[in-house]
Amino acid sequence: MKNILLPTDFSDNAWNAIVYALKLYADEPSTFYILNSATIQTASYGTLSSKLKDIVKDNSKKELEALKNLVETCDHNANHEFHFLQGAEDMVTCMRKIVKEKSIDLIVMGTRGASGAKEFFFGSNTIQVVNHVHDCPVLVIPEDYDFNAPKQVAFPTDFNRNYSETELAPIKQFADLFNSKIRILHINVEEELTENQKNNLEQLKTLLADYDHSFHWMPNYSTKASEINDFIEELNIDALTMVNYKHSFIEDIIKEPVIKRIGFHPIVPFLVIPK
Repeated sequence: MKNILLPTDFSDNAWNAIVYALKLYADEPSTFYILNSATIQTASYGTLSSKLKDIVKDNSKKELEALKNLVETCDHNANHEFHFLQGAEDMVTCMRKIVKEKSIDLIVMGTRGASGAKEFFFGSNTIQVVNHVHDCPVLVIPEDYDFNAPKQVAFPTDFNRNYSETELAPIKQFADLFNSKIRILHINVEEELTENQKNNLEQLKTLLADYDHSFHWMPNYSTKASEINDFIEELNIDALTMVNYKHSFIEDIIKEPVIKRIGFHPIVPFLVIPK
């Protein structure tokens, strides 16, 4: 039984992520925890009246009830169980608690560009979750993305780190859902691999021996963001996966001051694996 956490702000974007999760786990016994945080962000010097807090809480409760009815109408899957939760703290704090209390295996959430700008991929809420929720992977669903079975899964790597079963487990579990092919991408920033990189490459082959996988080398002709996007389009990739190492490419793209410069906006779901 998988435990899936689905945060929602009742937007179309959040609903789209919920629908994706339900289809992704259509054949898997799963418990879905749908969470809304009944709080309003205020300036550090501001406070909310008790009356306003009650209004926000009541509205959240009504929206959750409406969402519950919608989910039960749309999903009649006997494999699925639902729990609707209302948090009294900010969303990230609530999520961190629920991840531990409910032994959450995966967070699935939508994202939309800041102010709708196409050059952004991660919204500020997504950045906060990826930066501060470290106990389980986060699957980020692009805005307006229609479900497509993830038959081709990309895994970019520089081969500079040892791989462990723990790090690769989320990728394998994701691939298991639709018998996906794992496409390992390496961008040639060096003339040839070092001995350490070669050893890590062999280790990766061993760890993925039971999975349909292949290795792909791309020349270093542009930014990593552009090259990964090109790879996604050229191989018809259905999902992107990365391990969130320190001082890695993915760490750069989730730092707000860097996002606009990098402009990383893949058009497929993005599985972020904590290190």
